[in-house]
Amino acid sequence: MSQSSARTRVVRPAQVRELNSAVVLQLLRRHQRLSRAEISRFSGLSEGTVSRIIAELLERRLVVEDGAENSTGGRPATRLQLSPDVLAVGVDIQNWEMRFCLGSLRGRMIETAIVRTPADPEAMMEVIAERFADFAGRYGVSGIEGLGISTRGIVDSRNGVITSGNLPRWVEVPVRKQLQERCGIPVYVENNVRAAALAEYEHSASQTEGKQCVLFVLCDEGLGVGIIMDGRLYHGPRMSAGEFGQMVIADQGGPETHDRPGCFEELVCNPAIWERYAKLTTGRSGVQSGDSAARVRRICHRAIDGEPEAIETLKVTARYLGIGLSNLIWGLDPDVIVLSATLNAAWQLMLPVITAQFAHWPAFQRVILRPSELGDQAALIGATGLPFARIFQTADGHRITGEAPAPA
Repeated sequence: MSQSSARTRVVRPAQVRELNSAVVLQLLRRHQRLSRAEISRFSGLSEGTVSRIIAELLERRLVVEDGAENSTGGRPATRLQLSPDVLAVGVDIQNWEMRFCLGSLRGRMIETAIVRTPADPEAMMEVIAERFADFAGRYGVSGIEGLGISTRGIVDSRNGVITSGNLPRWVEVPVRKQLQERCGIPVYVENNVRAAALAEYEHSASQTEGKQCVLFVLCDEGLGVGIIMDGRLYHGPRMSAGEFGQMVIADQGGPETHDRPGCFEELVCNPAIWERYAKLTTGRSGVQSGDSAARVRRICHRAIDGEPEAIETLKVTARYLGIGLSNLIWGLDPDVIVLSATLNAAWQLMLPVITAQFAHWPAFQRVILRPSELGDQAALIGATGLPFARIFQTADGHRITGEAPAPA
């Protein structure tokens, strides 16, 4: 090992303290209320180390004491929890609307609002700044950690830039720079699928806890995949990892290099489902404008009620979805796949057809496939959590996935 390589592995005392603080905070997020003794038992840290960490977190007002637990004898232990007064503002920018949320460190959504998405990025910045000023005026800017932005398209989260958005003018938009100048607070920007993936990983079922590879698949107007490896989002060197919607499943020999006929997205997204259903029921193509999610929900309800055309539409879509997910399993060997889709309204009908496409192979037999627990709120919850990420992360940017932190 070279001398320079050895130096990169040195863990300094400040980093150890930060790591251990992250362990404690993540335990409190996971279990909500714990005593110092319970934190020591869950984390493997000594009671003295836990006491020092808690004292620092209390001073930073990230943790509060919450009364004493029941005791069968002796002095009752004081319970601890994350502070309810540490807040953040999140914005989920969708094609038609922007969703706003004021949320707490505990993951609670305190207040939400919805406004129409302006077509012009500058107008969008003004609307976000105005809404933030309203939250700050009513709750106090000193208690707000930052502003988190979730948006569709290719997002450079390191620099806070929308590289290529879904709307025509949304190209190389410096969201972080402009909003920090307007709001005077740290701004964090992330792709909507990756933000939703983090929310599902951190706030939903214990099935994702400690898993090495978790995939979050969002299927609505398009299709994208959020990849979490060892507790961290994987972005790729050019911030475009997870665009599996472009993966071709049924090549039709055309000249296209983007949005090819037969690509995963073009076979399973909401507009494709409606098109498939319209051809079965009327023999004609369906109208593509309007709320395709509402139309797909109606198809799901009709399938549940036994309508043959609706059932056939879902079966064909589920088969394509199963083939696409099979490719992800072959390539990434995930522990868990979380599916967020309008089609989840007919989950019991879809699931057998999806899993029928899975190979009789160990990697497939062990993977957990489940519907999203956060639904269409996942990206907004993820955006609201972005300003808190540094609090729950270690010095090198990792989230804790195990129960054995570094000793102090």
